[in-house]
Amino acid sequence: MASSFETSPSHPSTYQQPIQVATRKEYIFTSAKEMVVDMKGWVLDTIDEETMTICCTKKGGVLGGTSKITVIVDGSVEHPSTTVNCKVETEGGLMARPKKTVEEFIKLFFRRVC
Repeated sequence: MASSFETSPSHPSTYQQPIQVATRKEYIFTSAKEMVVDMKGWVLDTIDEETMTICCTKKGGVLGGTSKITVIVDGSVEHPSTTVNCKVETEGGLMARPKKTVEEFIKLFFRRVC
């Protein structure tokens, strides 16, 4: 069974919404790369410097399934204004919780950059 969750401004919780930071996107992308490496159980798959996208995998075993995590950093080239989004797609697992995975990243990253 597949399930997914991604940040959206319409979600009620701060940790379910995109992070908006008044900092240049290059610095935020560097921070995101560093943090992904530090996340317990996360395996870095690819980094696309051009689109500022980070793809990771997190294995949750029989209960949690395997999650594909995508972190996207977007912002203006001219102005220090950056938005960070996170999307999780989970395959398998009896109790897959993609929303909790998004909240885990957003909460820790919010503390790091805000």
